[in-house]
Amino acid sequence: MDAAEFAQAQARAGAETVARLRAVEAGIARAARDSGRDPATVTLVAVSKTYGADAIRSVLDAGHRVFGENYVQETKGKWPALREAHPDVELHLIGPLQSNKAREAVALFDVIESLDRASLAKALAKEIARAREAGERVPRLYVQVNTGEEPQKGGVIPSEVDAFLAACRDEHGLAVEGLMCIPPADEPPSPHFALLGEIARRNGISVLSMGMSADYEAAVQLGATHVRVGSAIFGARG
Repeated sequence: MDAAEFAQAQARAGAETVARLRAVEAGIARAARDSGRDPATVTLVAVSKTYGADAIRSVLDAGHRVFGENYVQETKGKWPALREAHPDVELHLIGPLQSNKAREAVALFDVIESLDRASLAKALAKEIARAREAGERVPRLYVQVNTGEEPQKGGVIPSEVDAFLAACRDEHGLAVEGLMCIPPADEPPSPHFALLGEIARRNGISVLSMGMSADYEAAVQLGATHVRVGSAIFGARG
């Protein structure tokens, strides 16, 4: 493949990605209107983990600015240059976070969605305090809830969320803005979305990050304020 053919292939791939982005946006709007909601109340987090800068640029060029990544190291490798060109980008960490990566995560991300244990709350509180003292931006925080109580998955089990939220606030001085969940792959997602909504309501939380490529419309109908969509936008992962 010569340079001209490569450029044409890249242009086609970018156009296909943008077409998928528009289709997801339309699906969100339709689900919101069907449930009596304003589509503007739902934020699409384009999950760009494992996808390269070229794929991301096509979505940026289409005007989208909210993205999700799973890993600190991957984010450090590909996002600084992209953010330099697009300083209004909002980055969400949606994957598990090791406590020893808290400083890097606070510096890199605008939102950390995977707060799920006391040791991480303590580490984030320390780094957020340091960032505030330095006059730096600090991330917003969501607590991840393991609605299916799956042992292999991160997140606070539902029966312990209220106490964990209180500890984040009272012991660590953290303001938790939202809740996030990833339902079990082999179960209908809607009961898990409904459960997350119930936990949020009793704790006075209005931000719900739930729903992915296969089920984001159901999540919107059950109150999601943020949906995390990757493959439905960027295509199947290799």
